[in-house]
Amino acid sequence: MRLLTDLIAPNSGTILSRGKHINKTENWKFYTSSYIDTGFLIEFLTPEEYFNFIATNYKISKIALESTFKQFSDFMNDEILGKRKYIRDFSLGNKQKIGIIGAIISKPEILFLDEPFNSLDPSSQIEMKNFLQKYNTEFGTTVLLSSHNIQYVADICNRIIIIERGKIVRDEIGATPAIREELEKYFENRAV
Repeated sequence: MRLLTDLIAPNSGTILSRGKHINKTENWKFYTSSYIDTGFLIEFLTPEEYFNFIATNYKISKIALESTFKQFSDFMNDEILGKRKYIRDFSLGNKQKIGIIGAIISKPEILFLDEPFNSLDPSSQIEMKNFLQKYNTEFGTTVLLSSHNIQYVADICNRIIIIERGKIVRDEIGATPAIREELEKYFENRAV
């Protein structure tokens, strides 16, 4: 994901977005967003300051930003906004929520999420799963997520690619019960 978001340079090959090299243009940043880890957060800001910073950079109106907050009110569970705390003082789970919401504020066409279920309590994991299931349909967003949670991946994704040591070892279209069973067997056999 760091390669796809131009955070590290490839050893070989090129990465294109809409036919343009991502390391030679900034245009892809206006339709792409990501949350990979807490390094994406500005921890000396409050969540409100962080969200406003993102909104300002993407020229998102205050009304649109408030709409995003309403959309995520259950997910935030009254634990993020209005707490008068810096991001650094939040739990890992709430930092994860702040980062994911921050990545979605711009309503990107392409959204990268690395381990979006990590550090979330079970209720928040289910809310995130349900949100991602709807997000692609409602906004036409391509969501690329990396996760070790095969159950949620199978529930959400219409294409599952398993990469081991930089190589694609499985590429499955659809999340049918048969594919889910095959994937579970694959990982069971790897564990043995």
